[in-house]
Amino acid sequence: MAAHPHHHDRVDATLRGVLVDVLGLPVARVASFDEETPLFGAMPEFDSMAVAGLLTELEDRLGILIEDHEVDADMLESYGALLRFTREKVAA
Repeated sequence: MAAHPHHHDRVDATLRGVLVDVLGLPVARVASFDEETPLFGAMPEFDSMAVAGLLTELEDRLGILIEDHEVDADMLESYGALLRFTREKVAA
């Protein structure tokens, strides 16, 4: 079984952990998320309050700063989009 090249890296693991902790989602459900898994608008748990908590936790755990103007529906649309955004912030 070939591992996904980015799977289980620190950012991916942290993002999954934050989704579990902030949204109260089951670990197994979050573990099954892939790039295409829809988030904002598709999950009742993932509302605007959850987004605020999620971003704050990501900032704390990864030592990044997410500006309000960077947050939009596109980066919250899917797990892959949110992961790419978070990776770019960590790499910057």
